Amino acid sequence: MKPQTADNLLRLAMELDLVAETAAEEALREAGGGSADIAAFGQALVRRELLTGFQLERLLRGETTGYFYGRAKVLYQIGAGAFARVYRAIHRDTGGMLAVKVLRSRFSADATKQAAFQREGEMGRTLRHPHIVAVEDVGQEGGATYITLEFVEGQTLRQLVKIRGALDLPRALDLIRQLLTGLDYAHRRGVTHRDMKASNVVVSATGVAKLADFGLAGVDEPGDRSRGQSHSRNLRTVDYAALEKLSGVHDDDVRSDIYFLGTVAYLALCGQPALEESRDRGVRSDPRRFTVVQPLASRAPELPRDVVDFVGRMMHLDPQQRFQTAAEALRVLEPIMTKHAAGGGDGQAAGGPARPGAPAATRGSLMLVESGEQAQQKLRDFFTKLGYRVLLTENPQRALARFSSTPLPANCLVISTLTLGDCALEAFNQLTADPFLAPVPAVLLVNSKQQAIADQARTDALRKVAVMPIGGTDMLKLVQSVSTLPG
Repeated sequence: MKPQTADNLLRLAMELDLVAETAAEEALREAGGGSADIAAFGQALVRRELLTGFQLERLLRGETTGYFYGRAKVLYQIGAGAFARVYRAIHRDTGGMLAVKVLRSRFSADATKQAAFQREGEMGRTLRHPHIVAVEDVGQEGGATYITLEFVEGQTLRQLVKIRGALDLPRALDLIRQLLTGLDYAHRRGVTHRDMKASNVVVSATGVAKLADFGLAGVDEPGDRSRGQSHSRNLRTVDYAALEKLSGVHDDDVRSDIYFLGTVAYLALCGQPALEESRDRGVRSDPRRFTVVQPLASRAPELPRDVVDFVGRMMHLDPQQRFQTAAEALRVLEPIMTKHAAGGGDGQAAGGPARPGAPAATRGSLMLVESGEQAQQKLRDFFTKLGYRVLLTENPQRALARFSSTPLPANCLVISTLTLGDCALEAFNQLTADPFLAPVPAVLLVNSKQQAIADQARTDALRKVAVMPIGGTDMLKLVQSVSTLPG
């Protein structure tokens, strides 16, 4: 049942162990006591960081599950796919950041999908390597199956390339090296990935690449090879099955992973996918899809010959002509990397000129202040598509504290009033009143119904107001007008 009063909301939050009684009662007094408006009380809880916007929205809908999975306390949703949703969470005991992957409810009654999901988690728990996303826990909570994972602050390679285009040569080669290292570790333990693709490669903000989602991983069980082969064939992706049908491989061996890691390298080096992308199973299961791959050399003619040949060998249709192991590929890659290190050889140096036709490089970073779950996701997607790296916080005062030091945590501060209202306005106006915050460029987001807030905003050359909805081109111009971010 939806809480109707501030007192109802307080009791529900405490019953669910989301807030401590003393802290919650202080927030209630701040909002006006027992007669306080429920919305004002909710915002007081968010402002004091006792709840996140995600948690508050669920509480206001009367939802009583989905806040905890094992020892993980969910903060907000960070991703979603057809199979599962992914949340950012905090460990209740250590305070460390986690990611929680939760199987969608519609698959809870599907024993096959549930088993595959749990298998992903159990397989991942056996792997501990710097270039593999670690799995911490697998379990069920309130009828939902979940996997708790290491949290990586960054983005998938697919997202990175979509924003930046092809990576510079030294960086791309180093990323391939990192992934081969992780893959070699897994293969040496009898584990194959079986779903290798750019969206399953996570690149941290510091440039560390990690393999994620060993969802279809298989293990060759000693003494039962025939069972392992039969079992593993049922767990490969449509793409793997099509390749293996074409190349005559009847066991999901390491060379299939090497081929698809080659497609990841192809994307990183030229900014375009090697294989036609489609959600249509008919297209993905057609073996002819692998015979019409455009040569990497024609997609990126400036790439050195040895780099092109290296990727070509990874992607050779004849499995006998591919690298037979990840370790072998690493041995060949190392001298290539040395030859084309940044600033040397005939490779493209880091920071060199963009390739013709490649998307613009990242425009810089923004810190977005917004507490509502849906608004967070919508705004994050909007700015990411414009080419910005987006940092997210729900608390306006915490954002100001971070911008009070140098170097600044981001190139521009974007404060949204869409769910924070006057709290956002107050923080925005502090920028012109506080001498330590005077150099901070910022944009205040309001909607068309918040004219009163817009009228109270203190604007100047570094601080401006944007009325939503606003087009991408207009937003780019506005952000560039208050900051030194590139266009």
